[in-house]
Amino acid sequence: MSNVVFMQNNARILGAEAFGTAVLMMGGPGTAILMPAGEAKVLTVALAFGFSLLVMAYVIGPISGCHINPAVTLGMWLARKVNGAHAFFAVIGQILGAAIGGFIIWGIARGLDGYERGPFASNGFKEHSPGGYGLGSAIVVEIIFTALLVTVVLFTTTRKFSVGFGGLVAGITLALIHMITIPIDNTSVNPARSFGAAIFADSNSDALQQLWVFIVFPLVGAALGVFIWLMLDDSRLEDTMLDAAPLRAVRDAADHAIDAAFDTATGLVSEDDDAATGSEASDPTATSETPPSSQ
Repeated sequence: MSNVVFMQNNARILGAEAFGTAVLMMGGPGTAILMPAGEAKVLTVALAFGFSLLVMAYVIGPISGCHINPAVTLGMWLARKVNGAHAFFAVIGQILGAAIGGFIIWGIARGLDGYERGPFASNGFKEHSPGGYGLGSAIVVEIIFTALLVTVVLFTTTRKFSVGFGGLVAGITLALIHMITIPIDNTSVNPARSFGAAIFADSNSDALQQLWVFIVFPLVGAALGVFIWLMLDDSRLEDTMLDAAPLRAVRDAADHAIDAAFDTATGLVSEDDDAATGSEASDPTATSETPPSSQ
């Protein structure tokens, strides 16, 4: 039987991620910019983001994995789902795609008489938050909800996950995140999306000055998402880029605390406790007077 070796095509990865991110920009921020204000606008924009990711997942997923988000790419790299070259070219493609998508929307919007760029659907806090929320709220949103997105995406890559449903679940998750967090900071959870909007925003909007928040904290959230995935899945910390003595200590302490709480609440012995005493239980002289029969 011959072994088939699939060569990674970094140019195709870059191109696919650029195309997918441009579509995400046109679908999400594009809807926010071009759609007139109304009661259903938040819901419509949230669904536009979700549908954009869902469609692209099945179009470019087989080529690049359809990250179209540097935070997701970071999470996949930390989990060793992609190698460094894949991650690098994917992020370059995402940045290019975000700029291209933003430019296309700007070119369409400026055709309207009296059009003013304003914030251009950029992310922001304080006076630039749709609901007037401060920096602290934006930081919490970007860390927690990026972690949620990355955790979901990582679970779609596991063998236990239903084949063919990854794009659907990821798209619905992104839509849900936007429904919750658009009023807070216009929802980033994606540094490329934030970059693509900020560079076309009016210079008086402070979009570029606040952009750092929507680059740094989604990336922090990505690392948290990987750790949550490791706590819930049977994957090993030692098999990821997060393997380090402090994190192993945190994981072990959390495992022991959960086991202790379980034992206290139920009066039963957890599997880990059984494993710890397994060497004694496996000794027939310690548990039975009858020697094992020969085979």
